Amino acid sequence: AELRYSIPEEMKEGTVVGNVAKDLGLDKTSLIDRRFRVVSGSKDTFFEVNPDNGALQVRKKIDREELCRGSGVCLMELKILVEDPLEMHHVVVEITDVNDHSPSFPEKEQQFQIAEQTSPGTRFQLHAARDPDAGINYIRTYTLTSNDHFEIEFSPSDEEKIPFLVLKKSLDREQKNTHLLFVTAVDGGKPQRSGTLNVSIIVLDVNDNRPIFSQDTYQIEIYENVPVGTTVTRVNATDPDEGTNGEIEYSLSRTLARKVYEIFELDSLSGQIKLTRVVDFEESENYKLDVEASDKGTPPLIGRSRVIIKIKDVNDNPPEIEITSLSNTVSEDSKPGTVISLISVTDKDSGVNGKIISRITSDVPFELKPSYKENIYSVVTKGILDREEVSHYEITIKATDCGEPPLYTVKTLSIQISDVNDNSPHFSQNPLEFYLIENN
Repeated sequence: AELRYSIPEEMKEGTVVGNVAKDLGLDKTSLIDRRFRVVSGSKDTFFEVNPDNGALQVRKKIDREELCRGSGVCLMELKILVEDPLEMHHVVVEITDVNDHSPSFPEKEQQFQIAEQTSPGTRFQLHAARDPDAGINYIRTYTLTSNDHFEIEFSPSDEEKIPFLVLKKSLDREQKNTHLLFVTAVDGGKPQRSGTLNVSIIVLDVNDNRPIFSQDTYQIEIYENVPVGTTVTRVNATDPDEGTNGEIEYSLSRTLARKVYEIFELDSLSGQIKLTRVVDFEESENYKLDVEASDKGTPPLIGRSRVIIKIKDVNDNPPEIEITSLSNTVSEDSKPGTVISLISVTDKDSGVNGKIISRITSDVPFELKPSYKENIYSVVTKGILDREEVSHYEITIKATDCGEPPLYTVKTLSIQISDVNDNSPHFSQNPLEFYLIENN
């Protein structure tokens, strides 16, 4: 006859499995005399019988996982002997599983390097956990720290589930360059046991950011007399990408007026703009420079900005006096207010530097009369002229601007006074007296 018993692993020594003598119908009193015993081929004898009462007892702790690898049914076959007469009986003990192992991963940590912009849906195979327990006590599922970018999936087809990390939302290295997650393997025992894998994700850079200037437009003012070599301004752009993807080179746009490249120089590394030629307010009042910042990614990305350089006037031009018409000779009988010359004054400077005050500085019977148009004057006679008294005048005109310090110009007009028959002949003595000696 074959007897069957079922016991869980890990039972204490001395635990009674069942009464073999009773089940086999043996007389309890004769057990000692008949040498009632368990015979075992292996050196490890896990069971023994108590000859006093016929009970089958656990002799040493049983570890199912050591005894039976895998998750199949774990059976132990025992032979029980009695003598006089000799009988042999078979007892089969099934060792059932106890949840005495936690799931464990072959390594504590796993690292992935994933490029940002990797498309969602991409899968990454994780280490699978192991659990020597069987049946319900085996690994039931995997869980993942709650996060925005990844979820966990496993292929349920094989008996051992293989977990995968699945990207559900694109990564952005500039927002976060590493992610730490915990993958937990949970078994189905009661109480549950679990094991953890630390997963670190290093986000690799992709050139997905263009350089950005600190300002869209830079407005600069410089005086026209600044020396060549002066740093006018410095532009600055930043790029949050890594390595060469974030290295910036500056350049001037290729579409600017030729003159700009002759006057200004942009340092490709520092972003400094220097003056390489003198600027002249009177030639141009402002310059527009389109500046580009390019990173060294493949392909490179480019950011753009505009630099507006306003030239401020310096009083570097004296006024100019132009004589538009002139009568070199003036009749002495000209009435006061007679126009003898028209002059116009100009100054290339602007603002107060170009505002002109004109006057006659010599002491002459002439004056400057402003016309309806600014900076145009007529030179007119003032008072009576008399050639017989003064026949020639030098008229000095001085034009001064209002700059700091002021600049001035002087011009001299030479005027001849022409004669009019305004004097009768007259005798130096009148009447004339003669004394004649008689008898002349």
